Amino acid sequence: MVPVTAPALDFTPAPGAAPLRRMVLAQAAAEIRAVLRNGEQLLLTLIIPVLVLVGFSAIPLLEVPGRRVDFVTPGVLALAIMSTAFTGQAIGTGFERRYGVLKRLGATPLSRSGLMLAKTLAVVAVEALQVVVIAAVALAMGWRPQGGALWAVALLVLGTAAFSGLALLMAGTLRAEATLAAANLVYLVLLGLGGVVVPVTAFPHALRAVVELLPITALTEGLRAVLAHGSGLPVRDLLVLLVWAVLSLGLASRFFRWE
Repeated sequence: MVPVTAPALDFTPAPGAAPLRRMVLAQAAAEIRAVLRNGEQLLLTLIIPVLVLVGFSAIPLLEVPGRRVDFVTPGVLALAIMSTAFTGQAIGTGFERRYGVLKRLGATPLSRSGLMLAKTLAVVAVEALQVVVIAAVALAMGWRPQGGALWAVALLVLGTAAFSGLALLMAGTLRAEATLAAANLVYLVLLGLGGVVVPVTAFPHALRAVVELLPITALTEGLRAVLAHGSGLPVRDLLVLLVWAVLSLGLASRFFRWE
């Protein structure tokens, strides 16, 4: 018999980074888990919007045109997008920057651009969960959406881009404590002025002209026009969101500080 020689085992290290796609998805999954495990983040992203939806749809606290749930639901969807893409992202990124997390992650094979892509995917995934939960609650309360889903998705995408740019601009230029205070203050102000639960027509004409240029108002009114009134392409609202997205993302990319 001819002796069989076992193949030699090669224990030579083979260093190298994983493919970019795998690294980005792994980081995005870690970002999603961090959001869902954080009680404050969960309160901001899911519980508060659902409470606003149920409260203002079921209880006649304010006079609104049409059926209450049809009026409130688009505004709550916009509020959910703002809570995740702006408030939550600004606060989380601000403290990651303060504690040096961004600097360390940016030095890994993932790279800074890969890290930003992972954060974006995490935001989109959390928003998808928000939309599903809010839509399910609204449908159970009798909501009957109208119009085309394509225009609603376009509004949500541009709204996410606009609020993400504002979040990164704030988190990348202010101290973490200042970001925490400013993000929560802006959240409350835009909740009151953005047409989420109070009709924009209730404001004085001079204030209304300013309010209509806010990203939350454009997102809310655009979603309401499509989902509540069955309107077609909301050109004006999409343009407002596009301008905010371009300006905020451009400024964030220029002035964001990693340390």
